[in-house]
Amino acid sequence: MKSEKIVSKAIDFRRSIRHYDPDLEIDEEIVKKCVKQAVLAPNSSNLQLWQFYHIIDNKIIDELSKSCFNQPAARTCKQLVVFVVRKDLWKKRANANADFIKRTFLSDKDNSKRRNKMAINYYKKLIPAIYSDFFGVFGFIKYLIAFFTGIFRPIYRQVRKSDLRIVAHKSCALAAENFMVSMAAYGYDTCPMEGFDSLRTKRILKLPNSSEINMIISCGKRSEKGVYGPRFRIPFDQIYFRK
Repeated sequence: MKSEKIVSKAIDFRRSIRHYDPDLEIDEEIVKKCVKQAVLAPNSSNLQLWQFYHIIDNKIIDELSKSCFNQPAARTCKQLVVFVVRKDLWKKRANANADFIKRTFLSDKDNSKRRNKMAINYYKKLIPAIYSDFFGVFGFIKYLIAFFTGIFRPIYRQVRKSDLRIVAHKSCALAAENFMVSMAAYGYDTCPMEGFDSLRTKRILKLPNSSEINMIISCGKRSEKGVYGPRFRIPFDQIYFRK
């Protein structure tokens, strides 16, 4: 119950802070520790198609603040963490998973061997079949196959390039939530920002064109005017349905 109270308090404490106290510093190592907690987030096929850029250099923070249209949450923060989607790394991450299975789950038991072989085939055969594409052509073909097969039985349908982008961004957003709750547990504040110039942000961080910015999260400690107003949520009975 103690851990439940800690998590609940962190979630209640977390607000999107629009203005940080300029006199209150935050520990770089604690922010880094929270990024490590972000890495533990669940993600699609454990491909971990993400990278996290922890920005502590004031010059880069100033440049990114301008890229975020100088909104107060960026302009007054002490540090930034940029959550980047790297769908282009799917082959490298799939191979890393397969190698991990080979190293870690070696066993003489027949059931384990069969299960491990299935897992390795998942990363060596199924993942390439899903993620391989050629200017969207393969994705469209896979979509048609899934559509007609789905008439007769349940089948995975998110096989187009646009679908896989959404999957990768969802996974990255889960990591971002882990990060913000972890920061809240330390009494640190954050604000997830989606209002930014993605092209300029990538140039500032020298990211490849194939990368995509999921969100930029500012970090600090809230000032008295940091919270713009009371929290509003749609009534629970309008969004919760039990079947």
